[in-house]
Amino acid sequence: MTEQTAPTDRTTAPSRTTAPSRRTVLGGLGAGAAAAGGLGGTPASAAAPAAGAERPRDDRADAGASVTCRDKQILVDGEPVIVLAGEIHYFRLRRSDWQSRLDRAKEAGLNTIATYIPWMWHETPDGTIDVTGRTRPERDLGAFLDLCLENGFHVIARPGPFTMAELKGEGVPERVRRDHPEIVPTGWNKAEATTPTVDYLAPAFLGEVRRWYRSVMPVIARRLHRGGGPGVIACQLDNEIGMLAWVSNSPDLTEHVLKDFNGWLDRTYGGALGDRYPFAGRPAAERNAAIRSPEDGWAPALMHDLGTFMRGRFARYVEELRAYAEAGGVKGVPFLVNIHGTGGGSAENFPIGISQLMETYSGKPGVISGADFYLGDLTLRNVTDLYLVNAFMDAVHDADQPVTALEFDAGHADYGDDLSNQTDGEAVGLKTRLCLAQGAKMINYYLFAGGFNPRLDEPAGDGNDRIGITGERHGFAAPVDPEGRRGVSFEPTRRTVRAVNGLSAALAPMRAEYDDVVLGFVPDHYLTEYRPPESKAVRAVVDDVQGTRGFGPRGALSRAMLLGGFRYRSVDLQGGGGLDPAEVPVLALATGEHLGAEVQGRLVRYLRAGGRLLLSGRVPGKDMSGSPCTVLRDALGLRPGRTLTDADRFWLSVTAHGWAAPRAEIRVSGAQLCAASRGATVLREVSTGEGCGFDIPVGKGRAVVISTAYRCDLDFWLSAFRALGASPALTHSPTDPGVFLLTTRDGAGGRLLHAFNVSSGYDQSFTVAERGRPLLGGERVRLAGRSAAMLPLGLRAGGLRIAYATAEITGVGDGRVSFRALGEDAVVAVEGRAHCEGARASYEGGRTVLRVRRGEFTVRRG
Repeated sequence: MTEQTAPTDRTTAPSRTTAPSRRTVLGGLGAGAAAAGGLGGTPASAAAPAAGAERPRDDRADAGASVTCRDKQILVDGEPVIVLAGEIHYFRLRRSDWQSRLDRAKEAGLNTIATYIPWMWHETPDGTIDVTGRTRPERDLGAFLDLCLENGFHVIARPGPFTMAELKGEGVPERVRRDHPEIVPTGWNKAEATTPTVDYLAPAFLGEVRRWYRSVMPVIARRLHRGGGPGVIACQLDNEIGMLAWVSNSPDLTEHVLKDFNGWLDRTYGGALGDRYPFAGRPAAERNAAIRSPEDGWAPALMHDLGTFMRGRFARYVEELRAYAEAGGVKGVPFLVNIHGTGGGSAENFPIGISQLMETYSGKPGVISGADFYLGDLTLRNVTDLYLVNAFMDAVHDADQPVTALEFDAGHADYGDDLSNQTDGEAVGLKTRLCLAQGAKMINYYLFAGGFNPRLDEPAGDGNDRIGITGERHGFAAPVDPEGRRGVSFEPTRRTVRAVNGLSAALAPMRAEYDDVVLGFVPDHYLTEYRPPESKAVRAVVDDVQGTRGFGPRGALSRAMLLGGFRYRSVDLQGGGGLDPAEVPVLALATGEHLGAEVQGRLVRYLRAGGRLLLSGRVPGKDMSGSPCTVLRDALGLRPGRTLTDADRFWLSVTAHGWAAPRAEIRVSGAQLCAASRGATVLREVSTGEGCGFDIPVGKGRAVVISTAYRCDLDFWLSAFRALGASPALTHSPTDPGVFLLTTRDGAGGRLLHAFNVSSGYDQSFTVAERGRPLLGGERVRLAGRSAAMLPLGLRAGGLRIAYATAEITGVGDGRVSFRALGEDAVVAVEGRAHCEGARASYEGGRTVLRVRRGEFTVRRG
């Protein structure tokens, strides 16, 4: 087969240094504002690195790179930036409509365009690959990229080979599977895969991918950002790797994969493999049959081992793709790995994607991960889901890698186009702001503009003969609909982007601040994507970990920590090195009966060295393969007995004692009853009087163990943390539930207070204190229901130093800063002299305090 690729010369692109709209659009990246003395003038080197962290470097990461990641920042030409992108699918639009959709992106304030580049769209029926528009004008990839650059946008390129995007074959040409049937996996019991997944490392598939990359990567490479103007600033490698096999529970068990897996088993366990699997030492055919159809006795171990093995295999696959991309000239920009895992408005399963893919990017210079999440509205029910998406992603990042969202659900969520669903107008703002408060530096609104699925070059007789599965129209719920009209979510998106652009230069170099409480992340708790069917032993493991992992029983632990006021980060408990009480003073962990022996041992050493642990869930007694492991239980001095559950005509209840009292008796859904050899019992089950909550000294440390599904009673959980010596540094005056506070800081000490009210329609007014001292001059913050604000604290902007403000910054100029009041009035305090038309001003202690009664206003120096 021959290939049709783009010409060497960029005949249609103007000089990048004269791109007409560069300053207008790229102002949102923050570089222009910083250069003008506005927000975020702090150099990247001033941002504080993570404590004790080493920054790995290699030639691939920084050599000749104009786009890099360092200290949790994205740097473009050395300047920290916030990338606000919108996904536009050129292949779903007539070429004559490309400009109008870019105009909509400008109107919304975006600074970057992201797009999938589908292999199946560019490969023609005769087997050639057209990226120049030889067969259809809309296949001229270079022309679309050039148009983006001419309009002042940077570009995030997403060339697959898998692109999903509701494309047939997930974006991989059907010819590839037809020509190479050996790459199509069979799963458990040799059953055919129900999804169009493939064996990623099959030589035939890699050969086809290499051919596709040889065609598409040079087109991208010629438009890479190299300073002086817009360019391609990132390239995604594949998409949602491993997702298809996971959601269908159909692991890749081809002969090729099984040969690889058997070799891994032999290397990993050596002579001890026979103790784990009775089929060890048998001929390959017998071993393969035992793996494809496992017996109950070894099925949990196989689930764990297969997941662990696939982590490494996915990492090798990404390394192959990176090598092909670099061979095609794509160097000096970050490579992106997209993580999947949300559904039904929940992200409880999202860490499965992190667990699958963490070895593809964790600690890999030049590679960063990105979340792919669809949560709809952000409410009390799921706000912790998004918080943990970002926290768990960051837990496995190195000191340089920032949090990003490569598919941030945009639009109003009527994905079926049948008026069956709709998110409210504030959802996009709340989710965007929460990501930024946790340090996100790149957000891609997906899908920003809809389009139309063109017909296939040759009819397939598959019902619609189009490239996509959604009918003719695609992206019904996007901010810009397929016809190019502004949808109901366009204005909320534009409003959100405007708010971020007003502060982007301040946000870009900032790091999230945290309290001393850390939530433990156990990646192996999420090694449940390949579940041997009809195995009771596997079902027992999955049921156990799913009920508690990460979030705690009923999600109470993680929710109580956030709504109770803790700005908490997460730590990978399986990462290298020890767990130092000096770096992790208080550790919270949600777990069930299963916890790996290595993690149990690490927790015991942590406690004995002076660490303080809050354990929520059952006390572990088995490892992840289901074998007995009581290392932690023994160190705690707990002897578990019965586990009771709430049932018909048995209303399981517990009473509070010690520091947990006085508190009313409450009903719970489950409780593991234990006998303690020391310490205090703080919760007891009513009918037996046996304990299900304990405060236990361990060596120099201390553990609070809550082995019942206690509800999200904020005072109870805060009491538990106080017993361990931890309280939130930030507090606010009483409100209804739904208000929480986060902060970010730059290297010069400037801060932003990120205030959230996720309550549905309940307005809140409150004061804020830090370690008992009033913030914001003791003034009240007013937040409408389902709203958020970013308030400056000691922040330099426009030549002014803003001591505090109860209004949000909307723009910065030379000697002036514009604000938006959150209610009918606002207070802005500026160091030195300042004035604002119509404001009541007072000057005391070298500070001007301005009181304003209007929606938007400007404060000027002098």
